[in-house]
Amino acid sequence: MKSGEDLAAALAAAYPELAAVAAAAPDPVYLVGGAVRDLLLGRGRADIDLVVEGNPRDLVAALGAEIVESHSRFGTLKAALDEETVDIAAARRERYARPGALPTVELGAPIRTDLARRDFTVNAMAIPLAEPRELIDPYDGRADLKAGLLRAIHRESFVEDPTRAIRAARYAARFAFPVEADTLELLRATDLGTITPERRAGELRKLAAERSAVAALDLLAGWGLVAPAADGLALAGKVDALLATPPWAVEADRAEAILAAALGPQPGKDGGWAAARPARPSEGVRLARGHDPIELVLARAAGADWLDDWLAWREVALDITGADLTAAGLDGPAVGRGLEAALVAKLDGEAPTRADELRVALAQSG
Repeated sequence: MKSGEDLAAALAAAYPELAAVAAAAPDPVYLVGGAVRDLLLGRGRADIDLVVEGNPRDLVAALGAEIVESHSRFGTLKAALDEETVDIAAARRERYARPGALPTVELGAPIRTDLARRDFTVNAMAIPLAEPRELIDPYDGRADLKAGLLRAIHRESFVEDPTRAIRAARYAARFAFPVEADTLELLRATDLGTITPERRAGELRKLAAERSAVAALDLLAGWGLVAPAADGLALAGKVDALLATPPWAVEADRAEAILAAALGPQPGKDGGWAAARPARPSEGVRLARGHDPIELVLARAAGADWLDDWLAWREVALDITGADLTAAGLDGPAVGRGLEAALVAKLDGEAPTRADELRVALAQSG
């Protein structure tokens, strides 16, 4: 994509709804960040992020759209536009009182000042929605995109906001971009301890949701920013593969399972229940009972292949109920003992019929 005309045509093709935004906008408005980056990479649509040199609420009102979320401190909001949620922010300056603190925001900045607060050159580009739609690229992000390089905008970037280091791993892995040498030096000196555990966990959660999550975690480990558990990255790779296919794909949250595998704790690798080889289905159900889905996924990824059968065993249900046993004269704890005995027998093939279930339950209830 070489000319302004090419860029305008690509923008119109990827985001046709922005023509209405441009026509209605009372103030200059720009497409920014990842949407511009992905457009230049030919990756098609991304989440729409708009920056307004004015009040975002005025733009929403001009569009007749609905605000679905608002953060007045940062001059940002989310609006529903053509059945899509669009992020709209006021152009602003940011200052950091101390490393890792949330920024103090000053609204009413020009677009180039707003771009200066961003993380990487490839994310610090903007396209005006009004004509002429020419790329605003003060940090040569387009050149870095062409070279396939991830570069921080300034040397204090990871001091001001260390979460950018986690985002660096996310982008470098997603696009297979090497990190520019000076930026790499800055990354290795980053102190994630200056941000709250909640912010760190939130950024790691976003990273783990990426298709390239394991590669990104490997980068963070190589930079000394996370300490993987023993064999944690290898296990995370196995978890990723396991959750990519049925029947395990719906068993646990993929991002949380990858983080648990890579960074620990890893309760499924304790050499106890997961390492066992149950001789009977009922024993397998007993071993798996009480373990949460992530523990089970980690255990299966670590080699507990009997859990594949457990997925079927856990679906086995009795035809009899507690009411049947009560009608037969049982009460209190005896009912629970009877049902448990019947289920064990059914799992192990020893009570194939309803009558068999009732017989076992009555015999084992005393």
